Amino acid sequence: MTTENRASNSGNHLLDSVVPNAKSKYLAKIVIGGIFAAFPVALALPAYALQVKINPSNPKLGDTLSVFINVDNSGSSSNPKVTTGNKTYPAFEVAPNQYRAFIPTTPLEKPGTRTIQVSGDGKVQNLSVLVQNRKFPVQRITLPPGKAGVKATEYELKRVAEFKALQTPKKYWNGMFGKPNAGRITTIYGVRRYYNGKFANDYYHRGVDYAGAAGSPVVAPAAGRVALVGKVSQGFRVHGNVVGVDHGQGVTSIFMHLSRINVKEGDFVKPGQLIGTVGSTGASTGPHLHWGLYVNGQSVDPVPWRYKEFK
Repeated sequence: MTTENRASNSGNHLLDSVVPNAKSKYLAKIVIGGIFAAFPVALALPAYALQVKINPSNPKLGDTLSVFINVDNSGSSSNPKVTTGNKTYPAFEVAPNQYRAFIPTTPLEKPGTRTIQVSGDGKVQNLSVLVQNRKFPVQRITLPPGKAGVKATEYELKRVAEFKALQTPKKYWNGMFGKPNAGRITTIYGVRRYYNGKFANDYYHRGVDYAGAAGSPVVAPAAGRVALVGKVSQGFRVHGNVVGVDHGQGVTSIFMHLSRINVKEGDFVKPGQLIGTVGSTGASTGPHLHWGLYVNGQSVDPVPWRYKEFK
């Protein structure tokens, strides 16, 4: 389902139904699928205004919001801007005169209504989206001696932060994402944790864990360029042996705790291509694969990306 706010002939019919002498005093409000858009009747949006769609129509914390923008001016020199709060997200052209921006949501945010401002082609639209709450389970983890309290090195943190911040203009993926390992899922996205009896503030499980056997294949869930290869010997104490794949346009995947790495930085990988094997390196209690999916630097739930195409 999609939610659409657009100026159209139907909008003109709505305005015509208002008492003429009251048009300058009141606001017409259109309510469609949970998204509210209000504007002065006397300043009704003309037929050439921005057309904006937001998916999903009923998002919850952890979801990726897709904002689609249609513009009429094909000669525009800049892409539309999408802003919410104090953050601006890049919009990329996905079809002639159509752009798309991704807005990540996370378990650390508060549910509720957020305003999304879309500007482009000399016009501005404000839309309100209700992001619903979602309950995330709590897990207690006991790390063995030697792994409890392991801290990441500055080098490790720097490399991973640079990787997650990538916003490559080119889109490499196509269609739904695949499963990176054949093992069953043991820990879902968004779990809150106690480590050795101490609650980890501002922490949530930033990905999905697969209980693959040690040495079992880890494959790319979608096409992309390998932008990060890190090893324990280089100081990757927490992530362990790790591979990061840049899928383009602010979407990245990270694969942690590997026993072996089969790719190098700069390689282009196809969906299903072997990139490494399951291990227990870094801050890990046993062999498993951690797959994290990041959108514009924030960890989102990878599961919707496996069952729905994000264009």
